[in-house]
Amino acid sequence: MGETVVGSQAEKVDGTTYSERADLTPQEDNLLILGESGDVLEALTRVPELKAKYLGKVKCVYIDPPFNTAQTFTNYEDNLEHSVWLTMMRDRLVHLRNLLSDDGSIWVHLDDVENHRMRMLLDEIFGMNYFLAEISWQKRTTRENRAAFSSDHDTILVYGKLNNVEWKMHRNKLLRKEDGCNLDQDPRGPWTSSPFTAQGFRPNQMYSITTPTGVTYLPPEGRCWGSVEDGYKALLRDGRIHFPKNGSGRPRVKSFLNEKDGLVPPTTWLANEVGTNDEAKSHVSSFFTKSDVFATPKPERLLERIIHIATKPGDIVLDVFAGSGTTAAVAQKMGRRWVTCELVEDTFNRFTRPRLEKVIRGEDMGGISTSKGERVDATEDGLPEGMTADEAQKFTSALNKLLKDNDALKKSADVKLLKALSKTAKSPDTVNWRGGGAFTVAKLSPTCFDYDPEVGYTILTPEATGDVLCRSLAAHLGFFLSDENPYFVGKRNRELLCVVEGVLDSRKVDDIMANLPGNHSAVIAATVLDEGVREHVRTFKNGSRVVAVPLDLFPFDYDQEEN
Repeated sequence: MGETVVGSQAEKVDGTTYSERADLTPQEDNLLILGESGDVLEALTRVPELKAKYLGKVKCVYIDPPFNTAQTFTNYEDNLEHSVWLTMMRDRLVHLRNLLSDDGSIWVHLDDVENHRMRMLLDEIFGMNYFLAEISWQKRTTRENRAAFSSDHDTILVYGKLNNVEWKMHRNKLLRKEDGCNLDQDPRGPWTSSPFTAQGFRPNQMYSITTPTGVTYLPPEGRCWGSVEDGYKALLRDGRIHFPKNGSGRPRVKSFLNEKDGLVPPTTWLANEVGTNDEAKSHVSSFFTKSDVFATPKPERLLERIIHIATKPGDIVLDVFAGSGTTAAVAQKMGRRWVTCELVEDTFNRFTRPRLEKVIRGEDMGGISTSKGERVDATEDGLPEGMTADEAQKFTSALNKLLKDNDALKKSADVKLLKALSKTAKSPDTVNWRGGGAFTVAKLSPTCFDYDPEVGYTILTPEATGDVLCRSLAAHLGFFLSDENPYFVGKRNRELLCVVEGVLDSRKVDDIMANLPGNHSAVIAATVLDEGVREHVRTFKNGSRVVAVPLDLFPFDYDQEEN
């Protein structure tokens, strides 16, 4: 691996509103890789250290692959023949399925060029019964007048290892986006309130209530309090009674948003809910120069919804087309672990890595780091039943326009009453992310093997030497790297791996065997074998064997040569 980039979580500031997410422990076990997605997936599924950590353990895969639109983006390779594109994607999807946990899901983001072909491919790899959803995301709100149709949406295909009925037991519902606030900084989070009254007359619900400021109230005419007096006192002790107007208003009962049942995720995601490409560009441009803005970033709110539905804090999120790093950035801010890779070194150095460094250092407070304050009820006795704070604000705005040039009506008692009945306020912004965590930066080692069509078999590359060769052979042969014994580079149960560059002869075999611990066998991988060395190894009768590199790893195909 390479270097580790470490951030620190900022202390809380008095007077600032924080969400529960801001208290999550930032994840440190994250991996950013410079390399081609197919090679990275090979490594994740074959290198023993990575295989043990990730195979069958990834909860959510999100990929935003090249759309194959024949468009030229500075940061993307996006112009392949359909058959080549499908083959490329098939190879990667097979690996991605193997990396998924049994209750995991994959989210494939596409436009309408390859969407239909991709769905057939996903049906083949995952099975038609494991199709979960086709989501339509409104990516823009402006009209494209130069085209025959103004394309304003992308598609996200969702598949899993469980069918729809089974997977819904594992996915998370969406939080209700009600006009909640947290005026009293209740640790249970945002809440709404409603009048603590009920319709009708019940003698045991007719008692007086005194507010914290000493004002005494009886139920309004034609109504009673919402419960008997003992029930009211229990709610009061539990902090579920709110007195508006600085403690002088009529009692209202609090309902916490996190205690309400969530919403089943829909398949149409509107721009005002999850953002647009323009929103993402604006966010990215806040920490890169305008000329450096990534061509097609995705909004953090879009990835926030995907990761919320598919995972829980601590789960692993994987994206093998990192681009500007949105998936990893959002996963980090949501307390998830992540793995991501990027092929283009310029993109990696200018966008992906710098952005993720800003995230863990707490220098990126855009995107989902902060939630803007929402419109909330600010009336004394609550908004009329069925009216939201947003609707009340729109009503007040329309009323003000009507009254703009009519001073007499502005002073009307009826108008003042209407404004009082629809009064709203903006709740404070909420901080969701305070920085912190870490990630390891890695890059793929140079390839050690290459097929040479002139000779018809695989040969060693010039880079196949020293530590590069040792690591590559350990991965190919399924050994965990180990430095316990200087004679051996890898370990697998009671087998030890020894790599010999150059000629392996009987004298070297004797030296290796003399340093082999008892009850162990050796796998000796050598680039050149002396005559009779295999037979010499067998004389030790301890299960040791010889691997000729590269011919034993990539055997010569005699049948193909004859054809």
